[in-house]
Amino acid sequence: MAATPAPKTADGHATAIDTARSHVTVFVYKQGIFSFAADNHEIAAPIVSGSVDSATGAVKLTVDATKMRVLDPKLGTDRRAQVQANMVGSGVLDVAKYPKIEFHSTKVAIDGSHLNVTGDLTLHGQTHSIVLEAVKSDAGHFSGSVMVRQTDYGITPIRILGGSVTVKNDVKVEFDIALAAK
Repeated sequence: MAATPAPKTADGHATAIDTARSHVTVFVYKQGIFSFAADNHEIAAPIVSGSVDSATGAVKLTVDATKMRVLDPKLGTDRRAQVQANMVGSGVLDVAKYPKIEFHSTKVAIDGSHLNVTGDLTLHGQTHSIVLEAVKSDAGHFSGSVMVRQTDYGITPIRILGGSVTVKNDVKVEFDIALAAK
């Protein structure tokens, strides 16, 4: 019995990312003298499209910023809704103006199952180079993380209580990417 080839993207070369089995999670941390009175946040960032070209090492992915969701199960419904509104509003992501977050690789260095993927991240209308560290666990699965500095993308971290509590400038982005089944 012959294997069915992996689904290809429109250009016919790269393998599509399985958006149903892949995810990006953003971790936002607090700091400051009264940080005990604030919360850290866990945010789901849905991948809506993407591909990996194993021949060239090219990686592309798009997150729909309008569908990002604050998970924070320990927060009450009203507080979670307030955090959600702050995140998508004009003071942070401004999803009405910048509905997509995109990553396109420019270089991939492979050392066994470890990858360093350099690429351009477009967030909040600005594009800057970042380096992702990833591990390839099998032929179609990658996981890793990267720290993203909000101010590099024109986002001012939220401050409350006169600045005695702030969101840390660096947020952690973890990803777990599965390629479409072969």
